[in-house]
Amino acid sequence: MTDTCTEQRTGTGPAAAAGKTIGGGLLFTLALMMGLASFGIDLYLPAFPAMTRELSTSATGVQLSLTAFLIGAGAGQLVFGPWSDRAGRLLPLLFGAVLFVAASLTAVVAGTIELLVSARLLQGLAGAAGMVIGRAIILDRASGAAAARALSLMMLIGGVAPIIAPIVGGALAEPIGWRGLLGIVAGLGMLALVCALAFVRESLPRDIRAQRAESAEPGRWKGLLSRAYLGNLAAYAFGMAIMMAYISASPFVYQDMIGLSSAAYGIAFAVNAVGMMAATTVAARLAGRFSLRALTRTGLIISLAAVAVIVALSLSSANAVWLMVPLFLAIAPLGLVFGNATALAMSAVPSAATGSGSAILGAVQFALAGVVAGLVGIAGESTAVPLGLVMLGCALIALGGLILAQPRSRDAQTT
Repeated sequence: MTDTCTEQRTGTGPAAAAGKTIGGGLLFTLALMMGLASFGIDLYLPAFPAMTRELSTSATGVQLSLTAFLIGAGAGQLVFGPWSDRAGRLLPLLFGAVLFVAASLTAVVAGTIELLVSARLLQGLAGAAGMVIGRAIILDRASGAAAARALSLMMLIGGVAPIIAPIVGGALAEPIGWRGLLGIVAGLGMLALVCALAFVRESLPRDIRAQRAESAEPGRWKGLLSRAYLGNLAAYAFGMAIMMAYISASPFVYQDMIGLSSAAYGIAFAVNAVGMMAATTVAARLAGRFSLRALTRTGLIISLAAVAVIVALSLSSANAVWLMVPLFLAIAPLGLVFGNATALAMSAVPSAATGSGSAILGAVQFALAGVVAGLVGIAGESTAVPLGLVMLGCALIALGGLILAQPRSRDAQTT
């Protein structure tokens, strides 16, 4: 925290170096590039049965195309983050956008499951560029409450994707097929590339990179092992794991246990996503009036209380329909967490390793997503007990990480 505070006081930090504000076009572009992952994951899910038949493969083979995307997205964070620290933000970002479009078009025309899986792996790898570099660009141009506000707004705009994707995918799966759905993802990638060319400018010039590397090299990785970074990383990543556990189990909970139709499930899913977007809007508005840590803590505590109710209901004989309310209350307040926890974690990273810090943040997020997705279904489709226990564990670890990262009294007022 002290590094960030010093930069704010002296005007020598990333924002001062960039010398530019975060405009609406740039914010939209970064949000769009972040949302590509959600569209890449959610949009084609309703077409899995048709893909199985057309590609003459098994359900496991089709599922592998999703797994490959997630693996690529996680690994890509570790590639593009450090690269952007050395080469600047713009070149890796544009390279990732071009590769995403090429991989997306390959996926559209794939005639075998092997080619589709390979294309999806590259698609995930390339899609990671927008996620990891987008966060780094925000931190290059802003810090503290301003960075948290920008990150929250970016996530708010990007948060439209998880709402729209399942609804659009379900509506268009039959009329345009899985190739058409993947074609939409390719089209969004092209739009992101055009927007990047129009609105993104280098936020980490060569002279600034050299200055940072020279001044911060001795402690370059120390900040990534600090209590502040690791604790806030845990708050962000395990907070995100709460949401990923919910997303993974929601089709079974809402449709198999509660008995909702596919259309009603889409509406219920959208309602919870809108709740989280509303909380994200509140977080952006309050970022300058309340400490980032207080907002993050509030979101995690509300979510933890709701998760405790989910566990209690799951272990009781109560009708599964009662799970809908605490599920909403567990997911919506996470909008107070993600942008603020990201800003807290990144503020503990030396300026020379901003991309690397962002990469680790994203890689841990995707790794946990893969783990919780497997755990929530471990007892089958007729119980929400694993979901409740996984969410409870994630909420406790997230809150524990935030407590671990609590700054010393001398710095407490700045966070």
